[in-house]
Amino acid sequence: MTDERPRNSPNGRDEAHRENQNQSRSTPTDRESPVGEPVIRGDESVTGSHAHEAVQFDPADPDSLEDAADTVRRFATDSHGNDHLLVLRGAAACAALVRGEGSYKAAAERAGTDVTVSFIRKWARVHDLPRSIRKQVASGDIAPTAAKHIARVGGEARLLLAWAILDSNLTVRDVRRAASATNDGTPIEQALAEHDVTLGQLELTLSPPTYRDLRRRAAIDDIDPSKIVTEALENHLE
Repeated sequence: MTDERPRNSPNGRDEAHRENQNQSRSTPTDRESPVGEPVIRGDESVTGSHAHEAVQFDPADPDSLEDAADTVRRFATDSHGNDHLLVLRGAAACAALVRGEGSYKAAAERAGTDVTVSFIRKWARVHDLPRSIRKQVASGDIAPTAAKHIARVGGEARLLLAWAILDSNLTVRDVRRAASATNDGTPIEQALAEHDVTLGQLELTLSPPTYRDLRRRAAIDDIDPSKIVTEALENHLE
């Protein structure tokens, strides 16, 4: 097993607030809250009553780190299927164990012989995904098995890949192939096009008055309605 060091995730008091504050400067593509903190798992608006069962793993606390090691051990050997909340808990435990032990190799050794460096790495990276993607995993809109491949991609490409899953009929195999192609240097637009996905194509439902006025303005200005929508959204999101 190679002793690969983990990436450090920046700490923050409230991830949702920080993402909103940083939105005008850059789009967050990595986790912004402390490792092991149940930001999504503990959010009742996302997980409902399960939020009360959310476990926090503190890499600096020996007892919490032991809980993380035990959770990783069970996560690696038990059949959790596609239970997204259990997967997110296991991913959090992996990330906390890596941070507490200092490397993927040491984390795997602490967890036990049935846990590999590869297992620790891929799930710790899922925990390191930005809040906007983790929320979709918690809600079940993005499968944990797909999230593993999203986490392999860096930068804004991981966001584009995640949103393509929501807007297209991508299978986990499609996501894996698109992620591999992107990591091999293929632009994300091209990688998705190979799976019949047009990046940025989104079906929207407008209120009748808004639809009426959009079509009217597009006809008067002789431009595509999508240009008006794009400009309006760019101004709004800035």
